[in-house]
Amino acid sequence: MTTPYKKKLIEVAIPLEAINAASAREKSIRHGHPSTLHLWWARRPLAACRAVLFAQLVDDPSSHPERFPTEEAVEAERKRLFTIIEDLVKWENSTNEEVLERARAEIRASCDGELPPVYDPFSGGGSIPLEAQRLGLPAYGSDLNPVAVMIGKAMIEIPPKFKDMEPIHPGGKNAGHGGYKNAQGLAEDVKYYGEWMREKAWERIGHLYPKVDLPNEFGGGKANVIAWFWARTVTCANPGCRCQTPLLSSFVLSSKKGSEAYLTPIVEGQTIRFDVGPKFGLIGKKPEEGYKRGKSAIFECAFCGTPTDRNYVAQEGLAGRIGALQTAVACEGKRSRVYLPASSSLLPSDLPETDLPALEFEFQPNPRDVWCRNFGLTRPKDLFTKRQLATLSTFQSLAVDAREAAEKDAISSGLTEDDVPLRDNGKGARAYSEAITVYLTFAVDRAADAWSAQVTWRSSVQASRSTFARQALPMTWDFVELNPFSNSNGNWTDASVDWVYKSLGAFVPDAIGEIQQADAQTVEYPTKCVISSDPPYYDNIGYADLADFFFAWMKPALRGIYPDIFGILATPKSEELVAAPYRQGGAAAAEDFFLSGMKQAIQNMEANAHEAIPATIYYAFKQSEVEKEGISSTGWATFIQAVVEAGFSVVGTWPMRTEKPGRMVSVGTNALANSVVLVCRKKEVTADSVTRAEFIRTLKRELPPAIAELQAANVSPADMPQSAIGPGMGVFSRYKAVLEADDSPMTVKTALQLINAELDEFLNDLHGEFDADTRFAATWFEQHGTDKGDYGAADNLARARGISVESVKHAGIVDSSAGKVRILKRAELDPEWDPAEDDHLTIWESCQHLIRVLENDGEYAAALLLKKLGPDRAEMVKDLAYYLYDVCSNKRKDAKEATSYNGLIAVWTDLTRLAATIRIEDVNRQSAMDI
Repeated sequence: MTTPYKKKLIEVAIPLEAINAASAREKSIRHGHPSTLHLWWARRPLAACRAVLFAQLVDDPSSHPERFPTEEAVEAERKRLFTIIEDLVKWENSTNEEVLERARAEIRASCDGELPPVYDPFSGGGSIPLEAQRLGLPAYGSDLNPVAVMIGKAMIEIPPKFKDMEPIHPGGKNAGHGGYKNAQGLAEDVKYYGEWMREKAWERIGHLYPKVDLPNEFGGGKANVIAWFWARTVTCANPGCRCQTPLLSSFVLSSKKGSEAYLTPIVEGQTIRFDVGPKFGLIGKKPEEGYKRGKSAIFECAFCGTPTDRNYVAQEGLAGRIGALQTAVACEGKRSRVYLPASSSLLPSDLPETDLPALEFEFQPNPRDVWCRNFGLTRPKDLFTKRQLATLSTFQSLAVDAREAAEKDAISSGLTEDDVPLRDNGKGARAYSEAITVYLTFAVDRAADAWSAQVTWRSSVQASRSTFARQALPMTWDFVELNPFSNSNGNWTDASVDWVYKSLGAFVPDAIGEIQQADAQTVEYPTKCVISSDPPYYDNIGYADLADFFFAWMKPALRGIYPDIFGILATPKSEELVAAPYRQGGAAAAEDFFLSGMKQAIQNMEANAHEAIPATIYYAFKQSEVEKEGISSTGWATFIQAVVEAGFSVVGTWPMRTEKPGRMVSVGTNALANSVVLVCRKKEVTADSVTRAEFIRTLKRELPPAIAELQAANVSPADMPQSAIGPGMGVFSRYKAVLEADDSPMTVKTALQLINAELDEFLNDLHGEFDADTRFAATWFEQHGTDKGDYGAADNLARARGISVESVKHAGIVDSSAGKVRILKRAELDPEWDPAEDDHLTIWESCQHLIRVLENDGEYAAALLLKKLGPDRAEMVKDLAYYLYDVCSNKRKDAKEATSYNGLIAVWTDLTRLAATIRIEDVNRQSAMDI
């Protein structure tokens, strides 16, 4: 890079806590969230992607000294931009045009009126291109996996083609709607033809789902079955038994209070059946454990009690000798669910043998993510009962039939009969009907997730748990088969069509979008782009292996619409950029494959990155790795190494927390964040090499003020180690190389360790800025916590600071008696304490009282106390909280106490804002009331 650039907001500061809170809250959003259109694993939260893109594109005010000549002016402008981000990340504002347009205006102002294109070469579930499009930016992306590509097309590429259209189905234009915006008209058509599919399916296969006769005690009459309960069976290994024993992991059907229902096994010779009732009928067994026994043996025989170990079951499964036994049914009662024995349900005897060649290929031998394969379920077809296969194939074929019906209706409604397909950018009747089929196929995929023989039952809420309740295809021993035509849990409309309809209707396609199938290492970018990407992390998820489940159902319906994407047997595996030892010949070969491929992909990013705008790359932390090695973990270090060697300088790192809802006050926070966003600039072509000593000198000069800025931005203590990596790596990666004493280049891992050491030194230096009593308390606390220590040692420590133990006792910090000294716990502090009345005020007690009030009385009371302390003392309290978090987390290993200090900083912005609204008269009035 030879031209100077303007710093972007993301290179300086972002409202991290607001972004993290919105990202965590997003986990609870269901209907209407884009992620519910189709399952994809480990998506980035939309709030985080939206905020990162905005901050990546908008200038930091320090880049405009002519407009913001003072630090105060710069800070005021940053706060204004922070307010925009804080509004932007709220879920309820994701379709708010006023909020979105405010953000777009800021982006245009920073990009000379032109909105640059955004490219994500690992587009996956499509979060980043979708949010780029929401912000009005041309959105491009690519992925190797055809399922991910179709998700991207359905979210980003198709909706803009039919934006603001009215529905074409009969009666659609006269439905009394107040106007169709964005993809709402398309969504209405998807819903209409989805219901059309249900009616046609009932005509074809309704007889496969017979009703049951309700006993008189439940009101009598006929009732829809909600779910059939099954347990897999295996021949007992005991030669003297050899009965077909159920591998039942629980006897509980419902644990909901007032609706309890249990299975009670009844053994009759060599057969077994199950009674159903409100009480469990076996003495000496726990109903929630079924026939499970410990870890070394998975089940005991229901007939003779012989343990059946995992290896034996696996052998029987691979030989095709695992069966299934129906145990019960759940049906729709007059007022609640009714559970009946299996004999109440008459299963049809004419279940068809369905020929589905797309489901015949075998899963890859993935020992971790697809371990159902170890028990004989080796093909997608094996994950379904005969009835489920017949049902899903019927809905799948109807999705294709719906295309023909929709095309006729589209022509009748006035769309062009031009025969240009969707894949060729068609916008007429054919393309529109093909688009409807894409979304209906997504509904079939959702149904496959809900209707497989991997679906289990949640007895506490009387509802099913889908196939992909976790990021794997495990083995399920008992499962439920849902009724697509019921009016309850798991039916076609509620489990499939409605989710697609609501998700599609909430899209805001404000710019063009295009997703292609390509390898990130070699993909051709359309032009110089703003790069934002969430690459796969090492071996966290076997995307391709898991995606085969959906690919098998997509392929028959969509290969006529996208023949290039679906002209393969299964999803691409050999080129997939994940470390898969079973595929690549061992752990070492897998690591080499991943790192060399990732370096090539990032080099491709760097070569096509916009010159004036930084790139952002998400890194997902693997928590087991973090627990062992912290911020200098091998995976983290090698990933940054790949980024640096690809030609980028890392100029910022922002920790993103997405898994824990609510404020950090009540959450244990010793673990690092779930992911980190790396902010990268192209490395200067004139970069020089420096020695280790020169690097450390520069680090000592530049890192402390950068950490101080992060503190000023209220980055929480738990997030500080990851945040400090950014400016530290900014120093390291600006050089061509940092040379060790033997002239070998310093590794990123070593640099991370040096950066962390400098952070520790910075936090220790804070200690020297406090009053003498606080410095004594901090050191004594580091050594003893709140336990007792010898008076003599305390006296020496106090004298070294020019005070006495009596002075610290007078300050209300310690208790001293019987030759022992200890720090007072917060619960022992005076609840009536008022800083205005304290003649021996210390930062230590100010900090402890502030935490006490926050945790006991809430944010307003804490803000009132903060106002009483005044701005200068408040800043010292914040510094002490950072220091004590480090002491508790890294030295004393006291997670509970660390959480209190982290929690204070987590709400610091809110406290200071609230304090600013409190008038001094209110403070004085409160003080008078306290007196």
